Amino acid sequence: QVQLMESGGGSVESGGSLTLACQGSGFQFGVYCGGWFRRRREKVAVIAKDDRGNKITYADSVKGRFTISMDRHKNILYLQMNNLKPEDSDMYYCAADGWYCSTAADHWGQGTRVTVSS
Repeated sequence: QVQLMESGGGSVESGGSLTLACQGSGFQFGVYCGGWFRRRREKVAVIAKDDRGNKITYADSVKGRFTISMDRHKNILYLQMNNLKPEDSDMYYCAADGWYCSTAADHWGQGTRVTVSS
């Protein structure tokens, strides 16, 4: 059974940093793609993803500030978030898929909240 468990969300001031972690079980990151998404008003958008073949994509709004990485030994997907802005505040979700990571990915975590104060 594929499961994803996010952690690392919280409240920080503008300019601060957070590291989100997504522990996977029942599958292997790297064989499966992994991605981070945010949801606002029921609209889900990709933040960063690592598709199979190590093809990494970032949303324009986070380029240069966020970094996605995989620890294949521990089976954890990370999102390092630097220079956070109030507009980054949202629920963040980890997703995995056996083919391609998108808003239609097969497997999702429960989400973790990020709040950035000005």
